[in-house]
Amino acid sequence: MTTSEAGTLRLSTAQGRWVLLATVLGSSMAMLDGTVVNVALPRIGTDLGAQLDALQWTLNAYLLTLAGLILLGGALGDRYGRRRVFLLGVVWFAAASAACAAAPTIEVLIAARAVQGIGGALLTPGSLAMLQAVFHPDDRSAAVGLWSGLGGVSAAVGPFLGGWLVDGPGWRWIFLLNLPLAAMVVAVAARHVPESRDESATGRFDVLGAVLAALALGTITYALTAAGNGLSATVWVTGAAGVLLGAAFIVVERRTPEPMLPLGLFSSRLFTAVNLVTLAVYAAFSGVFFLLVVQLQIVSGFSPLISGLALVPITVIMLALSARAGRLGKRIGPRLPLTVGPLLCAVGVLLMLRIGPDASYWTDVLPAVAVMGSGMVLLVAPLTATVLAAVEVRHAGIASGVNNAAARAAGLLAVAALPALAGLSGDAYQVPSAVDSAFHTAMLICAGLLVAGGLTALAAVHGNVLAPEDHHPVAEPDCRYACGTNAPPLDPGHPAAEQR
Repeated sequence: MTTSEAGTLRLSTAQGRWVLLATVLGSSMAMLDGTVVNVALPRIGTDLGAQLDALQWTLNAYLLTLAGLILLGGALGDRYGRRRVFLLGVVWFAAASAACAAAPTIEVLIAARAVQGIGGALLTPGSLAMLQAVFHPDDRSAAVGLWSGLGGVSAAVGPFLGGWLVDGPGWRWIFLLNLPLAAMVVAVAARHVPESRDESATGRFDVLGAVLAALALGTITYALTAAGNGLSATVWVTGAAGVLLGAAFIVVERRTPEPMLPLGLFSSRLFTAVNLVTLAVYAAFSGVFFLLVVQLQIVSGFSPLISGLALVPITVIMLALSARAGRLGKRIGPRLPLTVGPLLCAVGVLLMLRIGPDASYWTDVLPAVAVMGSGMVLLVAPLTATVLAAVEVRHAGIASGVNNAAARAAGLLAVAALPALAGLSGDAYQVPSAVDSAFHTAMLICAGLLVAGGLTALAAVHGNVLAPEDHHPVAEPDCRYACGTNAPPLDPGHPAAEQR
């Protein structure tokens, strides 16, 4: 099938099922990586003799390049072919995963993780964009639903699989797992997925904006991470450099004809407010997911497998109830879900204060994660829908991309700053008493962020902006079946026929 024939594929055909398989497996690579690495961190630190700041960078090196380049990755796919850029990302991601698995030192692992994030930025926008572009309009919704639901299953399996691998053959296998998945994706996509692109895409790419964004995030992250060892001159200098680079990024985006981040989007008060909510809640989520598995393994004595299983109820709840939460938000308006959801998550986080040296999974861990998962499912689908409703439908793709990047940047900064704020540094993450004390402080901070997010929504979100109007139709979010726990789902927009 050629580019000109894209947009005619039916889900009932063999080729349609092959396309769905390729996109699900490709996106699952990135989803699995986002859930399994956290579970392995304590074992990685022990095996490679890493201190806490190095473990933070094991997560943040990946998040840094992913968050900084994901908008550029989507633009490259639109211009040069979504299948082509998607396959480049898959191969890139697999090669970096092999380098992670073979890393002899923590420094090499961190570098490989940064390279892996570049691959993630190329493949992540492409999987859903290909579905939107190649399937017939009558089958598009069903294809997206299957993609979302199957992706949710892979996210649910991730923590269990990661814990099993760490307990069994070792943590390096969490990266080697990507290699057969990538081989299957390349084989299927090269043969069965039609190419598609946006024929109207012209102009220069905002490479300077992408570089400045990554540098600003990187230097600020470095300063926050290094602050755990004391407020040295290096911390102040790199922090100031990050702020200046961020200011330079804003100036460039104002002057660039086709910016990576159109600042005009923020003229919408609703769009700005919802992104502030996103920053607060996803910073809290990332902090919880980062430190909870450390608390469970170091303080409570859980194995990596049981620690991974502890997170599964959150994904299962979201997989089961996201569609209902989306319909509820559309019926009653997003204000109540965006207020109650973060507050319910905060209750779940406060319940985690009961997790200590003698914690029971059934009485201490499960109630906390179940309450947090209930708050997340109430929050995430209406959050995504409100982002799309805050802008014109033609801007849905970039608005969704900005919201996704904001969530990933929030996670990046939270993982960098939270241990320092909680008083955990060096090799203290291997000392149960130090971890327990820091965990309690960190959970209070995360609960505060969630409360701040809920109050922001209460103050800034008014009316039922999700109700469609004749003059302003509302784009539907692509998380009607399962929303991600690491970041809101990307919506590439709904291309017109001439773009297919």
